[in-house]
Amino acid sequence: MTVPAASVLAPPSKSLSHRMVIAAALADGMSTVRRVLQSDDLERTMGCLAACGARFEADGDALRVAGVAGRPRGGQDRPVDLDVHESGTTCRLMTAVAAAGQGLFRVHGAPRMHERPVGSLVRALAAQGAGFRFEGRTDYPPFVLHASGLRGGEITVDLDESSQYLSGLLLAAPAAARHMVLAVGGTKVVSWPYVALTLAVQELFGVRPKAQRNDGEAWVSADWRTLRRVDPGRVRFVVRPGAYRAGSYVVEGDWSNASYFLAAGAVGPRPVRVQGLREDSLQGDRAILDILGRMGARIMWHADAVTVAPPEAGPLTGVTVDMAPCPDIVPTVAAAACFAATPTEIRGAAHLRIKECDRLEATATQLSRAGARVAVLPDGLRIEPAPLAAGSAVPITTYGDHRIAMSMSLLRLAGVRPELDAPGCVGKSFPDFFDEWNKVVSELKA
Repeated sequence: MTVPAASVLAPPSKSLSHRMVIAAALADGMSTVRRVLQSDDLERTMGCLAACGARFEADGDALRVAGVAGRPRGGQDRPVDLDVHESGTTCRLMTAVAAAGQGLFRVHGAPRMHERPVGSLVRALAAQGAGFRFEGRTDYPPFVLHASGLRGGEITVDLDESSQYLSGLLLAAPAAARHMVLAVGGTKVVSWPYVALTLAVQELFGVRPKAQRNDGEAWVSADWRTLRRVDPGRVRFVVRPGAYRAGSYVVEGDWSNASYFLAAGAVGPRPVRVQGLREDSLQGDRAILDILGRMGARIMWHADAVTVAPPEAGPLTGVTVDMAPCPDIVPTVAAAACFAATPTEIRGAAHLRIKECDRLEATATQLSRAGARVAVLPDGLRIEPAPLAAGSAVPITTYGDHRIAMSMSLLRLAGVRPELDAPGCVGKSFPDFFDEWNKVVSELKA
């Protein structure tokens, strides 16, 4: 493999930053969390935690967090303000965390957030004694949560729409009055690897949920690290009352935001090296390497960096892939598939319709503007080979969605000039994206 033409450091993981900041804020004492992602979404999560009584102090790349000892503090006469803006992660995780506290909390956000459902989580928390007063549609923000702590015992949560419902309950469960049994319900499970990230953070902070699976006759212990397939009704978690351990922690690199640079190495003229990623990461979006490899890209690991290079001969080839475990990289894979010589079919991603925008329609519409031939399926996309509009400027609607903005930037490597209507939306997860992206593209084209 040739020497990489471009190198970039992966930003800190957004998913792990949310979870580690929450665990530190729930701990009893002072924690230091290094390399927390600086982004709009993390500012929302920290703002909500501060409203609940936690204190934050930044010192270089270190964030000092004074925790609330498992007891988020709400208002008595007036609710404390939990403004999640456009962060679905903040909304779902903080709703569960606030329910473990005492008092009134008002959860609200941007207009699009008020179109994103939380009904499964609401029903699970209502069974624990939480009260909800909806200001608009039932089961949607904005709402006022009346919290009196979690009772404990067994509850079931549906994960058809989001695994974050279970992640939020897991994070809140140690504060319950007695042990909680969290059973996976619904008809399907989406984004399962994100639950693994939650469990990994809990163990890091000294809380150890126990996984159990139903073998057809009884519930038996299971190692959550080995759970690759989770069927509703057959997996549950037991969490006993306890406390998160204050300490010193470090956030690893983000596979979701690294995916654009990894894909650039596969579709561009020369390799791209991305530093700061863990080969043994539990992040579901690590699957981008497997997908690009199946498409013909060459991959090489070196310590904490990975290099992706285009095929030795010929273009990429299309793949058929179930992306239910890794939905955030669907736009990345779809954009990369536009460079392939054979069709690509993406399945298992129906829940992308309730993200910051309908990401299936948005991805198809914007890629089509650049000349791609993309069909929207009930649960995914099909991308057929077609010549892209090389040499042309193409207006791109981002819908205010960071994933659309970043994935459409890959079109530059086909000679297309994407003109994004709102490039600043990348601040949601990767404020420095375009600074790093422009450097990489310049080096690749040099």
